[in-house]
Amino acid sequence: MYPSGKYSSRGPALIPRMKTKHRIYYITLFSVVLLGLIATGMFQFWPHSIESTADWTLDKRSVHDAPLVRLPVSSPIPERGDLSCRMHTCFDVYRCGYNPKNRIKVYIYPLQRFVDDLGVPISSTGLSREYNDLLSAISDSDFYTDDVTRACLFIPSIDVLNQNSLRIRETAQALAMLPRWDKGMNHLLFNMLPGGPPDYNTALDVPRDRALLAGGGFSTWTYRQGYDVSIPVYSPLSADVELPERQPGPRRYFILSSQTAIHREYRAELERLKEENGEALLLLDKCSNLSQGAASARKRCYKGQVYDYPQILQESSFCVVLRGARLGQAALSDVLQAGCVPVILADSYILPFSEVLDWKRASVVIPEEKLSEMYTILKSIPHRQVEEMQRQARWFWEAYFSSMKAIGLTTLQIINDRIYPYAARTYEQWNNPPVVKWSSVNSPLFLPLIPPRAPGFTAVVLTYDRVESLFRVITEISKVPSLAKLLVVWNNQNKSPPEESLWPKIGVPLKVVRTKENKLSNRFFPYDEIETEAVLAIDDDIIMLTSDELQFGYEVWREFPDRLVGYPGRLHLWDHEMGKWKYESEWTNEVSMVLTGAAFYHKYFNYLYTYKMPGDIKNWVDAHMNCEDIAMNFLVANITGKAPIKVTPRKKFKCPECTAIDGLSLDQTHMVERSECINKFASVFGTMPLKVVEHRADPVLYKDDFPEKLKSFPNIGSL
Repeated sequence: MYPSGKYSSRGPALIPRMKTKHRIYYITLFSVVLLGLIATGMFQFWPHSIESTADWTLDKRSVHDAPLVRLPVSSPIPERGDLSCRMHTCFDVYRCGYNPKNRIKVYIYPLQRFVDDLGVPISSTGLSREYNDLLSAISDSDFYTDDVTRACLFIPSIDVLNQNSLRIRETAQALAMLPRWDKGMNHLLFNMLPGGPPDYNTALDVPRDRALLAGGGFSTWTYRQGYDVSIPVYSPLSADVELPERQPGPRRYFILSSQTAIHREYRAELERLKEENGEALLLLDKCSNLSQGAASARKRCYKGQVYDYPQILQESSFCVVLRGARLGQAALSDVLQAGCVPVILADSYILPFSEVLDWKRASVVIPEEKLSEMYTILKSIPHRQVEEMQRQARWFWEAYFSSMKAIGLTTLQIINDRIYPYAARTYEQWNNPPVVKWSSVNSPLFLPLIPPRAPGFTAVVLTYDRVESLFRVITEISKVPSLAKLLVVWNNQNKSPPEESLWPKIGVPLKVVRTKENKLSNRFFPYDEIETEAVLAIDDDIIMLTSDELQFGYEVWREFPDRLVGYPGRLHLWDHEMGKWKYESEWTNEVSMVLTGAAFYHKYFNYLYTYKMPGDIKNWVDAHMNCEDIAMNFLVANITGKAPIKVTPRKKFKCPECTAIDGLSLDQTHMVERSECINKFASVFGTMPLKVVEHRADPVLYKDDFPEKLKSFPNIGSL
């Protein structure tokens, strides 16, 4: 062992000399190793294809900056197209794989400029605004991926929307040059204007192998059902002209034809129909006295009179959509936007998105040979059905036609549903418009539609001074097993209610509330005394309802707590002669209202009636001392989108001891005011929310020949 002093003197002196001597060597060696590791990592994780680095976005790359690709004359051309292709034969679903979100991934090829050997582009227009919007929408959606290895579906950035602008052979060669083409497997092409003169084929003429085609003019001969997707022909007017939604109902014209350049035989037939039916049919054509251009495209004429297009479409109940040179017509989109019911005369035409949309709900399809019978056919459609079709037509446009984004994403959703059928959207989701609500939840009660936990109901009796009749009503209601509390709303400020000792003795709490003003709306005030969710509104002269009828009505309400459930049914009708709504109290098979003189409802609607009633409806009701029941029907129907439920067969509700002086409803002006109410409320709401139904709830075994002891509600009153 060396002495410590000796080691200390030599050791520190040797180390600096070694560092100095080998410093360059070690630094060089370390740098080489480090660079090798970095290079290895980059090689391991760097994308092996340029496709993966090309995130599709026009913000980063314009068409002019896109790389130029020359197509040799000898470039391969895809096959014409396999008409036998189906999803199980020409689509590789294994590319899609398992996806926890049940959503396909879509890859968009990077932009390229394809030219032939002479430098001539394959398209005269390059990338259209519509195709730009389409690709941008897809790239912003949840379907999009920039990782080509994860893609299930591939979309070329080659614009084939309008075949008129394409060079057919060269476009096909450009498709075949796509890195992942593989005979078009899992590739999707969008085309809206197929064919060309003189044949105007109903599918894109560009050879495309096995690629799916989202086409805007398919016929039954060219459409590969379950494989291709029929899409609308986008109307530029949809973006340039904003048509405010118009409420359904009768309009100035019954039938309107606005297409230009239709076949002369169709034009002659329409002119004959015009002669037969006069002002009911408006037949428009191109304006001959206007210069050509964008302005003239928005005008239509009839005998020198100029109309704004597409605004004029909103003035008709039905709008004719005839085949032109092509089956698919942009006019269909314009008609739907106007909320006009399209009358489609184009034999063999595959309607847009017909794989998922029920066009019977929004259109009338008539064979071309029956054009002469069109007026008679349309006249046979009930007025209420026309209104529903008008609503559906407008909603179809908003949801599926209004933009290239809507068209593109709907197409992808249809393909997605095919690949993940167990997670596909239902018929109702595709076809049922969302009900207009004041809140974002499905139930206006903010609760599941199940029987409420709070037992029983509170009966609210509105009265003025009919004490004897009031006491009889209280006595009858007290027999109902589910009655939890009885609240009397005393609406007479000039007279005090009877002394406590005079009131009927009943087995539930009875509370009298005195109001400050004589208003009908007082019956719907959210009194603190109402502790149950269920409320029975009942007049002080309804003495004919039995306890079985009231108990059954409450049981029905428990199953439908978001509805008005009542006994007297009423109906609203459209008076074609007067051009307005009419109140109907006669016996019919249809009802759209139940009167709150005897009806169950959720107490939540008291809050809405008192604090959220639109416009001046509540003040109007109190000023006219009428129609508070109609106002409540409007309110509930508007927020739920549902019809009331009438229970038991009883239709007549008369107070046997009341005189004409006592009863407001017996006043001569009563019925006239009731009709005025309906028109007033429809104007304030901006729509007619009331739903007409042919439905009534009766107890099981009500009419069956069974012993009374087997029936839960044996004492159900007659008509």
